[in-house]
Amino acid sequence: MTDDVIEVYRRHAAAWIAARGTKLGERGWIERFAGLLAPGATVLDIGCGSGQPVARYLADQGHPVTGVDSSPEMISVFRKNLPDSDAVVADMRSLRLGRRFGGVIAWDSFFHLSPDQQRLMFPVFRDHAELAAPLLFTSGPAFGERIGTLEGDPLYHASLDPDDYRRLLGQCGFDVVAHVAVDPDCGGHTVWLARVCFETGPSRNDEPGP
Repeated sequence: MTDDVIEVYRRHAAAWIAARGTKLGERGWIERFAGLLAPGATVLDIGCGSGQPVARYLADQGHPVTGVDSSPEMISVFRKNLPDSDAVVADMRSLRLGRRFGGVIAWDSFFHLSPDQQRLMFPVFRDHAELAAPLLFTSGPAFGERIGTLEGDPLYHASLDPDDYRRLLGQCGFDVVAHVAVDPDCGGHTVWLARVCFETGPSRNDEPGP
């Protein structure tokens, strides 16, 4: 991700929110993710946008959501949509909230990072995930980069190879629960669902013990 990506989402936040709408087209995956959450577990939504519909669905299921987005404009709408939820303006690449969550989502946000930046995100995911917490994210189906558009402005996307994702997840203590490339039941998204399976040592965000 570059500052250009952030600026595109800042400039066109209202248009993106309108286009995104409130239909939960990814319901099957969100329900599967929610099925792995402990009752009342907290969720970290990285790249939360307006909070509609993903964070809203999880909050309605009794899961307190903390939304993170690099666009203050998105976070402003998120706070209006979910006034009882926490919301933070932050760049995912340098995210350090100092706490762990019962689940982590990076739906249609993580793939705006460059391949090298994506590799560095897996310790960030792990630092914010409790033991047994599920992780849900989208990627491309194969290694590569492409430029999309949002309101006519170029919008960067990238993906690693699936074997790279599996290796990085394993190194950070995640087991892959499910992976579907170009899922026809989810608008062609390539989706990863993983779960923390073992501790990897003290988090860089945890305070040292006595």
